[in-house]
Amino acid sequence: MGATIVGPRDGKAGQLGGIGVRFMAWSEGTGGGFSLVEHPMAPRALAAPLHRHSHEDEYSYVLEGRMGADLGGEIVYAGAGDLVFKPRGQWHAFWNAGEEPCRILEIISPGGFERYFEELVDLGERPTPDAVVEIAARYGLEFDMTSIPALCERHGLHFPAAS
Repeated sequence: MGATIVGPRDGKAGQLGGIGVRFMAWSEGTGGGFSLVEHPMAPRALAAPLHRHSHEDEYSYVLEGRMGADLGGEIVYAGAGDLVFKPRGQWHAFWNAGEEPCRILEIISPGGFERYFEELVDLGERPTPDAVVEIAARYGLEFDMTSIPALCERHGLHFPAAS
């Protein structure tokens, strides 16, 4: 494969409630080693309830704004230029912790999990909970949906995907 440039408006994109997804590097283009997606998040939006991956590690690099995360019960905040590691098997959640937009690059290793986001985007902006659970199971992803109210209350968030 030759040199590739992905410009700021290139790549398939979609919206899933308060989190967007733009596909920047697919597993097939990286030899399976990783995939890369950009996640823009609306102000004070919970991007995902507590969840854990059985196959992938995730690295969130903050491009702009302030990201909050619950990493196995530890609350952390990251600003532009910070990298947050979310290892496979660890329960975690993340959100926009500010009043301004937040954008992160999500490096997923090994690659392949970007297809989960693609399937959700193809279903439309607000897929049914049953559809999400079915797709998640195929990717070794487990959710704790009961975490949504507590995360929203504790951190002053809203979860547009559930609206």
